[in-house]
Amino acid sequence: MEGYIQTISHGTVKRYVQLLKISDNPQLVAQYRRWHSEECCWPEVLQGIRQVGILEMEIYILGSHLVMIVDTPPDFRWQEAMDRLATLPRQAEWEAFVAQFQGCDAQARSDEKWQPMERMFHLYT
Repeated sequence: MEGYIQTISHGTVKRYVQLLKISDNPQLVAQYRRWHSEECCWPEVLQGIRQVGILEMEIYILGSHLVMIVDTPPDFRWQEAMDRLATLPRQAEWEAFVAQFQGCDAQARSDEKWQPMERMFHLYT
């Protein structure tokens, strides 16, 4: 395993970690990965994520399990941001589109699909 180089420039952040199980069909997984690539991800969705105050977002995959890591300012209010995100251009359309890979209701918002994870260990310095 090579690891990932990270540049951290935001100072103190609040971190959210969430889990989502997607289709275990390899062809759908490949399409889902493609739609999350730099060349295929919808720019309006990326702009909306930043617009609600999210500083960084990463999604990791293992088989059909996804883990999303979201860094925000310390005073970030998750539910307020998700309520606002749901109203931004193309967000509802994106959620309906990716629902086919996620096995979710096409009307479900992002915050209704992704399940929050609890941190159970932290290597304190």
